[in-house]
Amino acid sequence: MAGSGGGSAERPRWRRPPVLAEVAPGSENERLGVARDSMLRNPLIAKAELGKPRRSSYTLPGPDFSYGLYIHGRDGGVPEAIGHWHAMKPRPALLRKMPRDYITMNCGALKAGCTTAHEFNLYYEAKDIRCKVDEESRFKRGPPKVPADMTYGIVSRPSTPFFDLLHHKYKELWLEQQRAMTVIQQEEKKKKGKAYETRTTLLRKHPLPAKEESFWHLPHLEKVGPRLSTFPDSEARKKAFSAYRSEMPVRCGPLHQGIYTTS
Repeated sequence: MAGSGGGSAERPRWRRPPVLAEVAPGSENERLGVARDSMLRNPLIAKAELGKPRRSSYTLPGPDFSYGLYIHGRDGGVPEAIGHWHAMKPRPALLRKMPRDYITMNCGALKAGCTTAHEFNLYYEAKDIRCKVDEESRFKRGPPKVPADMTYGIVSRPSTPFFDLLHHKYKELWLEQQRAMTVIQQEEKKKKGKAYETRTTLLRKHPLPAKEESFWHLPHLEKVGPRLSTFPDSEARKKAFSAYRSEMPVRCGPLHQGIYTTS
């Protein structure tokens, strides 16, 4: 209650629900009520109530309704199915025009010497070969022929030979097979004999010596003497070059022709 304490809110008072008056048929109120009902039943507009799942807008049939497809047939039901067994009989093959066997006709046309499309068409009209019934259809019309003493099912796997596994029998068999294969391969190599030597095999064993690379020179410039000689003779030239080589460590410059080094 207001004023009884600090911070306490006033409780809402209970109100009597309004009395709905009678609505005249065809009036504006009736149309508004129908529209409101359709809006509330529309699953796309209606919102789920707080704490409750969304209601379905479809009405389910009564308890005497049977779901599923009803087959209007009187075949006797379960007792008739238990007491009798109706086997499906193979239907006779329909007499229909089979398609042309173009593979066989094309082979025959090629053997006959046909090369153009017009000649092929003339050959098709002259020899109209059709496909066979068994070749044209993937599944045969009648049931497959099964021997009378045939046993259906999967053959049981033989027991594992643990004795052979423990004694490594399969290993010994494999080794014997490898030895026998090695002997057969050696005998085949002996039968082939010695291979003939060819130029390729000889070059592999004894390759040719590599040619030394030499630059090409003009023939008229080979073995030409110097135009100017500052040495009186060859002995003086040799002495000058020997002196030059002996002084190379103590001279400066890239050609060792500079001043002498003091250090």
